[in-house]
Amino acid sequence: MTIAICPGSFDPITNGHLDIIIRASKLFDKLIIGVYKTPDKPLLFTTEERAELVRQSVTSLPNVEVRIFSGLTVAFAKEVNAQTIVRGLRMSADFEREFDLAMMNKKLSPDIELICLMSDLKYQFLSSSLLKEAARLGGDVTNLVPKHVAKALRKKVGSQM
Repeated sequence: MTIAICPGSFDPITNGHLDIIIRASKLFDKLIIGVYKTPDKPLLFTTEERAELVRQSVTSLPNVEVRIFSGLTVAFAKEVNAQTIVRGLRMSADFEREFDLAMMNKKLSPDIELICLMSDLKYQFLSSSLLKEAARLGGDVTNLVPKHVAKALRKKVGSQM
């Protein structure tokens, strides 16, 4: 069985993330979405909220599951017997960051491969950080996230105003 992980903070999950997840789910027998517990950036949603939003987004994908993890991504991959890490690339800055991470991960765990999927053109600009900023400033982001995420985002940013 080929198992891959798709790690990220998913704060919150966007249609760009979902595009990568759907495409990756077709490439592997099992895809595990790893919601990173302690990213080094400010979060809007709790770890449990982020994981639940991802779970609700992937209910139609029977070979996809969601788990929370902390620590090294390669250690998480080994823990779940994954052979591959899947990441999405939007722009050249993503490539540079992913290249550095890939080289470090290869040094730490040479047996785990990295596959990068290019984002669909309509999501090239989309990031969770940009999405949260637009939502906080009253922008309509409903076509950039699943409906349940838009609702959670409105509730969360409304409570911070």
